[in-house]
Parts: sequence; C-alpha cells; structure tokens
Amino acid sequence: MFKRLVTAAVVAVLISGLGACGSGSDGRDEGADRPAGVDQGSGSGAEKSRPDPATTTDAIVFGLRDEIRHLAAKTTRATRPHMTRKCTTATRRVKHTKSSGSGTKRRTRTWYSTERSRTCRQVRSGTETYTRVVRPERWCVSLDDLGGHAKQDDVWYQVSRATYDAAVGTDRSDRMEFTPTHSGC
Repeated sequence: MFKRLVTAAVVAVLISGLGACGSGSDGRDEGADRPAGVDQGSGSGAEKSRPDPATTTDAIVFGLRDEIRHLAAKTTRATRPHMTRKCTTATRRVKHTKSSGSGTKRRTRTWYSTERSRTCRQVRSGTETYTRVVRPERWCVSLDDLGGHAKQDDVWYQVSRATYDAAVGTDRSDRMEFTPTHSGC
C-alpha cells in the first residue's frame, strides 16, 4: 500500500512538472516587448508606460537637438592567408566491349579509351594584406529634454545619414523627432 502511494505521488509530481513545461509559454510576456527575465516590477509608473528607445525597435524619440557627431570609419591593415585554386588532371583507361551474333558465330569486340577528369580545390599560398574595418562609420545626434522630460539631457543616439544631414540643417535647441538605429555613440 505504501509503495503505491509513493508511486502515485511521484507520477503526480512528474505530470504537473511536464504540464508546466508544455503549457505553450515561450518565456515572453504577451503584452510587452520585453524578455521574461527583465524585472518588470521595479520603477515608477511613468517609466513603465514609456518604452525605452534603446530596447525597442522602430521607437521614435524626440527632444531638443544638442550636439551632432560624425565618426569616420576606422580601418587598419591586416594579413590573411592567400588562397589559390589548384587543379589536378587525372587520366584513366576504360575498357569497352561490344558483342554481336549468337551461338558459335558470336563475336566480341574490345577497345580501350582514355577518360580525363579534373579536380580543383583551394590551397593556401602565402599571405595577402587587406584593409580591415575596425569601426564602421557612424553618425550621432545628442538630444536634450528627451521625450519632454527636462531632466533627461545629453542622450546620444546613432542615426542614419539622412537623419544626421537633417540635424546639421537645424539650429541647436530645435525640436527633432527621429528613429535611432542604436543608442549611445
């Protein structure tokens, strides 16, 4: 009797565990664009309602244009293996036979031909020098009063070239609204 109770308890625990694993939840909150591991209970109510532009995609930010910055691409010379194509040609002798007739008048004719085949592969042949990009070209804009909040100043965003050109054409402290490519600069 005791053995049956223990077995039933183990089966119940396994079923409940498997039911929790297979409930169809993928670890994400259906109503938010945040992973399940993010602490959603901390912070004030104003921060919860306003999405962070750094974590959401296609989020439009606005504020007063502060500074702009263009960072040119940074490159360096590097070496890598130089690969060349090496081909080898092989020949093989192939035997052909052809039979004609039947019975005692059966004749078999045999002849040989040569078939050529070519195989190619990439092999290392020294090294070559190339220009490696260490940092890609970036265009950045800094905003003050981000999202209308006077305390959020000097927030940098990476932007597209078109947005950067538009920022160059505006005066400092003009209101700008754009979609950043990345946060920070």
